[in-house]
Amino acid sequence: MILGNFAAWSLRNIFIRVIVSALLGGIIGLDRGMKHRGAGTKTITVVCLGATLVMLTEQYIQINFPGMANMGRLAAQVISGVGFIGVGTIIVSRHRVRGLTTAATLWASACIGLAVGIGFVEGGVLITAMMLLSLHVLPYVERFATRHSHYCNVFIDLEESRDLHTVIHKLKEAGVTIDSMDTSESRSEDVGISVHMVLYLKKTVRRTEIYDILIKLDQVVAVDFL
Repeated sequence: MILGNFAAWSLRNIFIRVIVSALLGGIIGLDRGMKHRGAGTKTITVVCLGATLVMLTEQYIQINFPGMANMGRLAAQVISGVGFIGVGTIIVSRHRVRGLTTAATLWASACIGLAVGIGFVEGGVLITAMMLLSLHVLPYVERFATRHSHYCNVFIDLEESRDLHTVIHKLKEAGVTIDSMDTSESRSEDVGISVHMVLYLKKTVRRTEIYDILIKLDQVVAVDFL
């Protein structure tokens, strides 16, 4: 044990587990709160503490009522139940899905709470550190990869569905390959359909050129690149 044996049932260990759970949940929540995400310090700390209490209760039942406890039953309910909280943080707005990272963070925080609650403090601390590292470093890696990728996502709003043929023709003329395409009815009164395309661009073709080609078409109402 790197940090010591916290699995033994004692008042000292219970106190340490609760404090560590609050600290780890608070650190993760503070990081999300500073970025003005849906779940901040209070929410994630409470989720982490609640999960810790579940595991403490499991161990308490196992010690005081032998044979009556199933050490994985309550933990499994926490892991699945936190998903309902996560759904409330997910928002779909104009072709974009926001809140998935916050929902995943809530779920992972509950798992950290379970680990700390049963005495696996080292695992909780390690995962918290890796989570913070991932949340801060991976966005830079993702942006770098996106800038140097030949693939791009484009969302196009068209007046009528029949105008899609014109758009496809113009893209092929520009030397662009359409990797995949999905269409859906638009909620806007001025727009007939919304089209999501994944485009493969050659090295000689820039995204700004594609944007200029599309936006100049009379049939195109709006263009949005991701």
